[in-house]
Amino acid sequence: MYEDILLPFDGSDGAAEALHHAAEIAHWADATIHVLFVADTTRDSVTVVETQVVDALVQEGEDIVAEAEKTLNTLGVDYDSDVVQGHPAPTIAEYAEQYEYDVIVMPTHGREGVSRYLIGSVTEKVVRLSSVPVLTARMQPDEQLVFPYETILLPTDGSAGAAYAAEHGLSLASALDATVHVLSVVDDTSLDLDVRSTTSGRDGEQAATDAVDDVVSEAETRGVSDSIRHVEHGSPIEVILETIESNDIHAVVMGTTGRRGSDRILLGSVAEKTVRSAPVPVITVGRGE
Repeated sequence: MYEDILLPFDGSDGAAEALHHAAEIAHWADATIHVLFVADTTRDSVTVVETQVVDALVQEGEDIVAEAEKTLNTLGVDYDSDVVQGHPAPTIAEYAEQYEYDVIVMPTHGREGVSRYLIGSVTEKVVRLSSVPVLTARMQPDEQLVFPYETILLPTDGSAGAAYAAEHGLSLASALDATVHVLSVVDDTSLDLDVRSTTSGRDGEQAATDAVDDVVSEAETRGVSDSIRHVEHGSPIEVILETIESNDIHAVVMGTTGRRGSDRILLGSVAEKTVRSAPVPVITVGRGE
């Protein structure tokens, strides 16, 4: 399902780890990795070297991309590359959409040096802007990325955005023969402490149960035979992280938009908190226009 993988790359340790993870996916999917360096036009990088006008960031990008190509060549992965100028986050999102990539792979931390466009805030902007699924990986020294994913978590609130993301997650789970954990959270933190709370809580639990049942039913339709239901109470991000840890989850697939009612568990803030905090890859799926 991933024939063309876009890898924004800045040469940082986090980006290098993401490159290796993307290479594992590419081997499995027989995919091509497209390495992209965005020279940030919001920064003054033009200089003169021996009477020649040179863009230092473009030059640096070409060197960084060349190193990535060497690594991918060693790993035996098909690849190509590009160095472009622009405002990093929208340029990455627009580039992915224009050339119809299947997924963007980015770390949530980049280096602190000259080209810091892969540091979390920009990755999160790409997550918000992109109509193409974005696989983010939080790079920590004590954490290992696992592939193939044997367990995939699908948070849902029953919204159209969550259902759209679940379809992507189920397609991936089917291709990997992975176990799917379907989670819906009754957000007790949003309930009023009055007589309406009991009714609201009961309605919330029924809505969460229905949301999980819908995804499990779709999983069966798509040939995903191993699905585990979770209906939990609490803070959505805390429950998501607890579910990852207690069930040895290898990846999360979730939407970037959700319900606009009292249980806004999949709205950008929670998706972005998951991207920042989850110790496993998170694939965020936006619906585009």
